[in-house]
Amino acid sequence: MADASPTDRSHGIPPSELADDDLRREVTRLHETRHEAMRGASESAFEAHTQRMLALEREYIRRFPEDSAPDPLRTRAGAREDAGQPVPGRDLEGSPG
Repeated sequence: MADASPTDRSHGIPPSELADDDLRREVTRLHETRHEAMRGASESAFEAHTQRMLALEREYIRRFPEDSAPDPLRTRAGAREDAGQPVPGRDLEGSPG
């Protein structure tokens, strides 16, 4: 898919130009419609949905890195630490080893 020109808004407002609340709403809406797009959209519509979703997600992660950080228990090290197992590079108190 070719990059849209700066004035081409056929795929929505560029994520960098969205207000924070609008960006959050757009990301939520795209995630809500992802399954529908995967199952029922044309190949080109699904590709456009994918590109828009990725662009919005990249912008969201750039603006809100703390909201995008993984839950420690969803990481291998965090799960091991929670289970009381040794974590390479850390002692059991979580400090660098």
